[in-house]
Amino acid sequence: MLLTIFSLALCGYANSQDIKPTATSSQNDFDFLVGKWKVHNRMLNGKNEWIEFEAELHMRKTLNGLGNVENYYSTWNEKPFEGMAVRLFNPKTRLWSVYWMDSNFATMDASPVTGSFENKVGKLYATSEVDGKKIISLYQWDATDPQHPKWSQASSSDNGNTWEWNWKMTLTRIE
Repeated sequence: MLLTIFSLALCGYANSQDIKPTATSSQNDFDFLVGKWKVHNRMLNGKNEWIEFEAELHMRKTLNGLGNVENYYSTWNEKPFEGMAVRLFNPKTRLWSVYWMDSNFATMDASPVTGSFENKVGKLYATSEVDGKKIISLYQWDATDPQHPKWSQASSSDNGNTWEWNWKMTLTRIE
């Protein structure tokens, strides 16, 4: 199931021409995430049941602060799982682009998840097609509590009018 959600949610393309940055969008938006974190995950499985599991996340800045790299470590079905997010801030568009890759596929997204932050809440979007229907995915970072930031994922099949939240992570700083 973890494999399916990562794959469906992140394989789409962001329609970046429709995404506008917030007035406060900056290369420092992800600074709250630098370091090592314990991650408590709640994810909706294929049976519409919430499952919970633990993970660890490590994040460091790169490219003179215009980017960062996140490593995500977990165990799924008794097998090690490793994911990596590469985030890049474009100073011209003031938008973040996030590329995902993981140990299940060893490929990188062809198109990134794209968005920006406002008031310590980041909203990044991607679109994909599932069974001929356009799906918008929302990836939301909430850093209003910097000691326990939250990440959540939702999808919409009605152009963003309603959202089905299917994954929530709460982070606790390790170091």
